[in-house]
Amino acid sequence: MDLNSAQRITEAEAARTGLGTGPNRRLRLTLIIGMPLFLPVLGIMILVPKSMMNGVLYVYEAGIIGCLLHYVWVFAKYPRHASRPPYLTRDLAMGGGFFLPSLFFGFWPGMIAAPAWALFVGVTYAVEVTRGRNDHR
Repeated sequence: MDLNSAQRITEAEAARTGLGTGPNRRLRLTLIIGMPLFLPVLGIMILVPKSMMNGVLYVYEAGIIGCLLHYVWVFAKYPRHASRPPYLTRDLAMGGGFFLPSLFFGFWPGMIAAPAWALFVGVTYAVEVTRGRNDHR
């Protein structure tokens, strides 16, 4: 086994377990920070005066949009499945998880964009795999 193969195996194992490295780490941290953040946001909304509640909610909704845009940015950087690091396609599809906090706060752009994003990633993967099978015939 050469050094490049060993390094690739190590990167694949790091991407599969834990936070991974590179874009996998960034996407997982985005998900870990963005999704459960709705609980502290809810607590803050309860504690602040009514005049500030909408402001807190708008900031969190902007954060959800930022998280989804981060997923789009990583997808644009690695558009083809073959050129992506291991498990990046799975991590990209997990952007659909922003549906739940969007649903909780009634943020309809997030309720539409998050599942549409996961579906988009899945369809692009299926098209690429199907196209790859047809090329080998």
